[in-house]
Amino acid sequence: MTSQSTLQSVPALGTHPASGSHPSRAETREQLAKASYDLLVIGGGILGISTAWHAAQSGLRVALVDAGDFAGATSSASSKLLHGGLRYLQTGAVKLVAENHFERRAVSRQVAPHLANPLTFYLPVYKGGPHGAAKLGAGVFAYSALSAFGDGVGHLLSPAKAAQDVPELRTDNLKAVAVYGDDQMNDSRMALMTVRAAVEAGAVVLNHAEVKGLRFTRGRVTGADLHDRVSGDEFGVNARLVLNATGPWVDHLRRMEDENAAPSIRLSKGAHLVLKRTSPWRAALATPIDKYRITFALPWEDMLLLGTTDEEYEGDPADVAVNDADITQILDEAAFSIRDQQLSRDLITYSFAGLRVLPGGPGDTAKAKRETVVTEGRGGMLSVAGGKWTTFRHIGRTVMQKLEVLPGHPLGDDFEPISSLPKKLPLPGVANPRAVAHRLLVDNPAPGPRMAADTAKHLATHYGSLAFDIARLANENPELGERVHPDAPEIWAQVVYARDHEWAETADDVLRRRTTLTIRGLASDEVRAKVQNLLDKK
Repeated sequence: MTSQSTLQSVPALGTHPASGSHPSRAETREQLAKASYDLLVIGGGILGISTAWHAAQSGLRVALVDAGDFAGATSSASSKLLHGGLRYLQTGAVKLVAENHFERRAVSRQVAPHLANPLTFYLPVYKGGPHGAAKLGAGVFAYSALSAFGDGVGHLLSPAKAAQDVPELRTDNLKAVAVYGDDQMNDSRMALMTVRAAVEAGAVVLNHAEVKGLRFTRGRVTGADLHDRVSGDEFGVNARLVLNATGPWVDHLRRMEDENAAPSIRLSKGAHLVLKRTSPWRAALATPIDKYRITFALPWEDMLLLGTTDEEYEGDPADVAVNDADITQILDEAAFSIRDQQLSRDLITYSFAGLRVLPGGPGDTAKAKRETVVTEGRGGMLSVAGGKWTTFRHIGRTVMQKLEVLPGHPLGDDFEPISSLPKKLPLPGVANPRAVAHRLLVDNPAPGPRMAADTAKHLATHYGSLAFDIARLANENPELGERVHPDAPEIWAQVVYARDHEWAETADDVLRRRTTLTIRGLASDEVRAKVQNLLDKK
């Protein structure tokens, strides 16, 4: 547990918002209610956020709202990968893999190198497995070729060498290991930085603001009536065009526009487990389960991330959760390639489930295309659903291209076409994380305590150059430099920063999505209460 003295001292801290903080909720509500917008985006998952960012870059007046937190549902329940999609080669989708690789490399090299990192993947080939060594060797070579060999050449490796990098790798009946490269990220942090980029481009955003109904003008959807879940206030937003980007709830909103709207999507549940690691891993495992499915074991945030499942889901999206059958399935599938000592249920610190939004239709969800579908309703509301995290920028551009060619120029003529904007605009904080971590350690002014190395690395890889703003808070008030929990790198300055600069309203917003305390299993009732107390000090 966190020391009592630290926790008792924290609530008095940070009562005055830091300079340059975003407007209050009341100010934002007033702004949303008074202005008229070109585009209202409903849904603050990465798809809505990316569209808002690109629309604001195009010079549109953009509003973005979400009933929960930004990236509060599917977008923070991913496998944390930016990847080309090795398994898509199985279905012959060569062009898709090449496009995914282009986007993956753009994000990890130019757009957000501070939030993404390269990861080596080992694909074990066992006797009697669904794929032979020659086929997988050729597959990873083709995969790396489609990435222009930017992550090295896909090849085969001896089991002995692979076991050095993944100590818990099962080596019985292991014939060979195929090697390829992809990238990894913290999805919540990537989403928040994209929200920040949208705001810096002029968008007005509000989370925890639920749509209660749509506004109509002569049969056209021209805004929404909203309920502020934090304050209880009711307000509305007017816009020339409304985009429904509510993910698993997309058909719910379409029925607000037209009560007879037919279902357009189906949902697939993907569950993940987070475990403490019993030894260091220097690579990830991607283990084929059958011809179409792969199970991942990923070193992530000093933990091990296992998953995922893929099954049809028909309940309320708000109720999606990991059940005992999911846990059993994930551990059983991981056991194909991981030794038992790393798969003890006692090592699980957290589990989470998200919903993939797939085009409507029959068939196995595992084989369904992960494509983005854009539809226009009878009231002119555009609905967008589906897609992959890897291509979030591409999806934002694609939606904008569809908006540009709508009949009647609903957005007017005074905006820049998306094709004329910079292709690889970086997200806020862009920097080399190693250089940032080094400076955080070296530049710490006396007489303040020196920042711990794990905290410096954590801040650098979650905030980039914005980490210096957090270090400044800690230097001005040394108590904010204390750890929230002894077993995690996070410091109290991050909570104040999340409140004043990252729209955090609830303890979950901070502990689950702006820090890693929940996934580490460290969000105790005591920590939650202290975090909420600090959030309430606005």
